[in-house]
Amino acid sequence: MAKQVEIDVEECLGCEACVEVCPDVFGFDEDEEKAFVIEGAEEGSDCVEEAIASCPAECITWE
Repeated sequence: MAKQVEIDVEECLGCEACVEVCPDVFGFDEDEEKAFVIEGAEEGSDCVEEAIASCPAECITWE
């Protein structure tokens, strides 16, 4: 089974670092002020690891 990237939205600070680094995989909910993983996104993208490293809340993980 392939790994999936997930965001713990409870921990998300809403800084949008992941969206800036990897906009093809991460989106931002303006109402909730939280990032989310775009459904159907190509999660194998190299930028996912960079987004994980750039997250100050450390709330992005591989499951």
